[in-house]
Amino acid sequence: MSSIQKLIDVMAALRNPKSGCPWDLEQTYQTIMPHTLEEAYEVADAIEREDMSDLKDELGDLLFQVIYYAQIASEDGYFTFEDIAKDSAQKMISRHPHVFGDQNAKNAEDVNDIWDQQKDKEKKESGISSVTKGLPALLRAHKIQKKAAKVGYEWPSSSLAFDKLKEEIQEFEEASTLEHKEEELGDLLFCIVNYARMEGINSEEALRKANDKFIKRFSQMETLIKKDHKSMSDLNVDEMLDYWKIVKAA
Repeated sequence: MSSIQKLIDVMAALRNPKSGCPWDLEQTYQTIMPHTLEEAYEVADAIEREDMSDLKDELGDLLFQVIYYAQIASEDGYFTFEDIAKDSAQKMISRHPHVFGDQNAKNAEDVNDIWDQQKDKEKKESGISSVTKGLPALLRAHKIQKKAAKVGYEWPSSSLAFDKLKEEIQEFEEASTLEHKEEELGDLLFCIVNYARMEGINSEEALRKANDKFIKRFSQMETLIKKDHKSMSDLNVDEMLDYWKIVKAA
């Protein structure tokens, strides 16, 4: 028995109506979805930490999520894990005609163009409306802008995109109501993503790294404060900033 088949059998046992796990029997596509997103981010975290042992475990957890959906879908009569694997293999062959067909790709940029062309052929919708709504907002903005750029809706240079960014900052500052501020903030974030994309930066990745850096520095700041036998609650903002500057300098 293959390891994949064993995992499929384990999932089937967990969902067995007579002898399965009560918790697993209650789950649906919707209730499992948050766990899938969490597992995907844990895979990303293991990669960033370059922890290969942890990465192996997290990839296993993510694979189990796929098995989970396949089991529920099989019970509903939609598809099986075998169908998922078969369709995925066919899709990869279709999207790599430079490997499995007669097209040529000289570099990674050519590959991306071929991929997008093949993907558009497969989808019922191929324009901006086809960008997945469930993506994190920064990543979705990046993909929306990339789609627009492919048909020529793009600033001629990143410097012009930066000028637009400064314009949006001013409009945000001038907004008078909370509703208007929210709208202008959205426009500002969208422009930041656009400028970053034109500079070759993925805003989602940049913000994720900034979050991690802040957590690291804040934790170090807390440690320094404790070493001085003080508490965060005893300090004002200026005093905490003094500790922050020490951590940042280090």
